[in-house]
Amino acid sequence: MRILERLRLHAAGSAGVLVVGAGLMLGGCREESGPPAVAAAPKPEVKEAPATPIAEKKAELGAEVGTETWDPAWDKYVEEALPKEMLADQMGTKVRRFCPRFSKMNEVDRRQFWAYFFQALAGAEAGLKPTADVRHTQPEVAVKDDVTKRMVRSQGLLQLTYMDSDRYGCDFDWDADKKLPERDPGRTILQPKNNLACGVKILENQVVTQNRPLVSGKSYWGPLHPGWATYRTFVREMANTPAVCRVDPAGPKKGRAGKGAAVETASNVGGK
Repeated sequence: MRILERLRLHAAGSAGVLVVGAGLMLGGCREESGPPAVAAAPKPEVKEAPATPIAEKKAELGAEVGTETWDPAWDKYVEEALPKEMLADQMGTKVRRFCPRFSKMNEVDRRQFWAYFFQALAGAEAGLKPTADVRHTQPEVAVKDDVTKRMVRSQGLLQLTYMDSDRYGCDFDWDADKKLPERDPGRTILQPKNNLACGVKILENQVVTQNRPLVSGKSYWGPLHPGWATYRTFVREMANTPAVCRVDPAGPKKGRAGKGAAVETASNVGGK
């Protein structure tokens, strides 16, 4: 009997040790687990922008979307890259020339305006061709690229350089790109998403960080320099800005305003 009692006690003790041990193990697992996962911020609502005059013309000529002309899907790249400062009411004074109702518009419409703006800028800079690649020979711009150690080339929809990756934190990878052919669409600098997102950062630096006008002689892009021939081209491309920039949706429905309704004519583009 004593032997049987000892066996029962031993079994009970062993079970207790197992339960306690398991509890410690589970407790340890709970302690080692990290903080609860934070849900990713929802992506903003986006809205397709109208086609610029050059995009309309290319469509008439049968240009291949995404290769020779603007792809409406690229609007999303711009709209999702915009910082809150470029959507603020205060930005209305900077864009009034092209979008008089900016400060009265909702956020979705403000994003749409900027998508159209960058489409127009890409039209003036690169003819909407994502693989556009230009080497300038003018002494003031014919300089060495600090990243490639070669003469600067302006590339992509917004004619950017590899140096911009250091200056503005753009997602260009020269080490990978130099292994690809010069105009290979796989190059990071030529990919529309990277190129346009970089353009947003450059413009943010101009109009937010430095608090300069949208149209300025100190802008990164020639088409935003008043008085330049390329500025006249840009103004023409801004002719089809979203109707909400000029017409209150709650008022009489007039549809898209006529070309040139929101901006100066090409013969009146001087001054800031």
